Amino acid sequence: MDTKNTLMFNNGLKAEQKTPREIMEEVYEALDERGYNAIDQIVGYLLSGDPSYITSHNNARNVIRQIDRDDLTEELVRYYLNK
Repeated sequence: MDTKNTLMFNNGLKAEQKTPREIMEEVYEALDERGYNAIDQIVGYLLSGDPSYITSHNNARNVIRQIDRDDLTEELVRYYLNK
């Protein structure tokens, strides 16, 4: 039986890891710059999962997708309750 190994390429660069706070601030700024009510848009995204609530301006739509919505919601509740 011929088994093939998968080679992995590593260019030595690590993907930038942002904190949930950094992600939310970046997305908020992008929405605000475009004149949206940023809070309403973020809530719409969190409740529906529809990425069209988030502008593509400054790559915000891709940025917010870096963190799972459930994890983000959990983080927000934890912060709100100071736990």
